[in-house]
Amino acid sequence: MTPRRAAGSAPKDVVMVAKRLFIKTYGCQMNVYDSARMADVLAPLGYAPADRAEGADMVILNTCHIREKASEKVFSELGRMRLLKEQRPMILAVAGCVAQAEGEEILARAPFVDIVLGPQTYHRLPEMVARASRAGGAVLDIEFPAEPKFDHLPDPVAAGSAAFLSVQEGCDRFCTFCVVPYTRGAEYSRPAASLLDEARRLVAGGVREITLLGQNVNAWHGDAPDGGAWRLGRLIRALAEIDGLSRIRYTTSHPRDMDDDLIAAHGEVPALMPFLHLPVQSGSDRILDAMNRQHGRSDYLKLVERLRRARPDLALSSDFIVGFPGESDGDFEDTMALIREIGFAQAYSFKYSARPGTPAALIETRVPEAVKDQRLAAAQGLIAEQALAFNRASAGRVMSVLLDRRGKRKGQLLGRSPWMQPVHVDAPDSALGAIVDLRIVAGYANSLAGERANA
Repeated sequence: MTPRRAAGSAPKDVVMVAKRLFIKTYGCQMNVYDSARMADVLAPLGYAPADRAEGADMVILNTCHIREKASEKVFSELGRMRLLKEQRPMILAVAGCVAQAEGEEILARAPFVDIVLGPQTYHRLPEMVARASRAGGAVLDIEFPAEPKFDHLPDPVAAGSAAFLSVQEGCDRFCTFCVVPYTRGAEYSRPAASLLDEARRLVAGGVREITLLGQNVNAWHGDAPDGGAWRLGRLIRALAEIDGLSRIRYTTSHPRDMDDDLIAAHGEVPALMPFLHLPVQSGSDRILDAMNRQHGRSDYLKLVERLRRARPDLALSSDFIVGFPGESDGDFEDTMALIREIGFAQAYSFKYSARPGTPAALIETRVPEAVKDQRLAAAQGLIAEQALAFNRASAGRVMSVLLDRRGKRKGQLLGRSPWMQPVHVDAPDSALGAIVDLRIVAGYANSLAGERANA
């Protein structure tokens, strides 16, 4: 058996010198997490973060394949990177889901790219960099490894008071519009002990709030520290016992995987924030069936009722796709009625775009683009009304806010309320990283204004 090299350590033939690394991240929070971990993996090789691609020694485009024209956007950016690479030597890598889906096409159309790697192989980046530097040829690594990448990653570096913790990857649901099962692979749940260890290290580094990540995060079912298996509710309860961890969130969830214990945790674990992103995609049973969502409209409504019974102040967010193939005016009105009935603090809505290789891409009954545009405008208008009403209703309340970054104005800090609302307040830098009580003085479309409650 070959001895395992320490995670993230550099190959012996790589010279350790100060280098600059720029990572451009597209898409979801999982990609944000992956980009941070790629930086961790490359740090032992001497790479330090850079703010711009210009002047960087290595550039990584960490791509997303969910939306339409994702590939075209990547190739457009690669054209800009080619010009930079002609001016000075750099290693250029394409990572993420577009790389996974179209790795060979990328190398064929952009032969100046040095490395193409999928979401499951970035723990091997040190070896890829060494190969690309030594051989001068392109490295393609988009295989799904037999061993999970998390077993080979270095300890995370805490950077701020809030952090992501990836607990689950991949998806077994196979919604007909989604590429995730093909680019991220089958569901994998990290062991509970590994997650608790990583969370403790993050908290020791100053993190106060952790967001658990997964393509289908509430499907997590990891090995328990003492044998057996835990579900997400049990993991959240264990995380809440870590001294210094004040807030816990999780995203993105699937209605079919919201079990009794997780619902109960929303009412029983104070550290679990009263905000839940629970995608439904459509309010029409016919469209939900065509999407293979494996739940109906009434199932979603009953689930929301149970969640609100467990946590009465729970705020909800969701995802909606308008213009799915075959969607009629009646189907769309069912979606609008669902939005009105539930009331969302925020939500994301998109026009359907066919993703190559997905079953929905083969459906011939397409909705005209002009109709999609009209429906998207109507859905976004209703969602914006609900979000504004939710934020305005916060005025006059005192709420605890984690101040985690500086604002645009001098003397201004920004943070998040328990309900994920951005809050800005005039406060000294000494308050950065603190959870403070703020009195909300105004609610706007996308944010709240606060003042120190004890000022």
